[in-house]
Amino acid sequence: MLRRELYKRFLQIAIVLVGISFMSFLLIYLAPGDPVRAMFAVTGNIPAEEVMEEMREEMGLNKPFLIQYSTWLSKCLRGDFGISYSQGRPVSQMLSERVMPTLNLSLLSLIMMVIIAIPIGVISAINKNEIADYICRGLTFISISMPNFWVGLLLLYFVGVKLKLLPVVSTDMGFKKLILPAFTLAFAMAGKYARQVRGAILEEMNKDYVSGALARGISETEVLWKHIIPNAMLPLLTMLGLSLGSLLGGTAVVEIIFSYPALGSLAIAAITSMDYPLIQGYILWIALIYMLVNLAVDISYRYLDPRLKKGA
Repeated sequence: MLRRELYKRFLQIAIVLVGISFMSFLLIYLAPGDPVRAMFAVTGNIPAEEVMEEMREEMGLNKPFLIQYSTWLSKCLRGDFGISYSQGRPVSQMLSERVMPTLNLSLLSLIMMVIIAIPIGVISAINKNEIADYICRGLTFISISMPNFWVGLLLLYFVGVKLKLLPVVSTDMGFKKLILPAFTLAFAMAGKYARQVRGAILEEMNKDYVSGALARGISETEVLWKHIIPNAMLPLLTMLGLSLGSLLGGTAVVEIIFSYPALGSLAIAAITSMDYPLIQGYILWIALIYMLVNLAVDISYRYLDPRLKKGA
């Protein structure tokens, strides 16, 4: 049953990827501007129009749209996303170089977010409409209200410049360079997740099985940690999956503020220089990540929720 479902989902992923590749290629094809002129503009040397026309012919930019798309798609199926216009390097190599820094940043920010959000959500739920609840809800409001770039700049100024606890600009890609950008991302997500945790726990607390467990003499603490919280966490898996996909796709503003070389900053550079092959490769990467993460979340539900194992 699971194997057949996986075959079906992978077929859907393949169809969606083809559709996304076609639409992205079409939109980039219709976009104003000349990638050849932009490529030479990076070097600061604009050659004669005849030279640029020869370059367009060599790159296949003068061919009809469907021929360009079919040629590019056939190369993509072999793992060749083309050569970057701005840097003259294989797109697949450039993307692969940014995968690990992006993965490290994404995972650390999610870990920080979970460490912050779950305790705040639990405390807020079990102290509903009390002082602790109001304080926690106020903190979540502050977290949601402050944009990433503002939080990042505050951290750079106070933690990096004033207190000198962490490096502001560094070529070292170690753990210290990850802390500030990861906390910036985690801070913005923590408020939203803390509210979700609070709402899920309150919903579980009003269910009949909780009243039955308390009536049988089971302590409130045991019911909370063994039943309410595990059941309340299941719906959050979907949100975590979407957040992970978004983070892996790149968070350009935070990466640029902290000079962190991940996928987001690479995408911004590609758009600025009209680097079509790099933009197309990046779009496919994001689409593939989102669908694979969603597939992994769906599979995990089967193991975490016993009702789904029986096809309920």
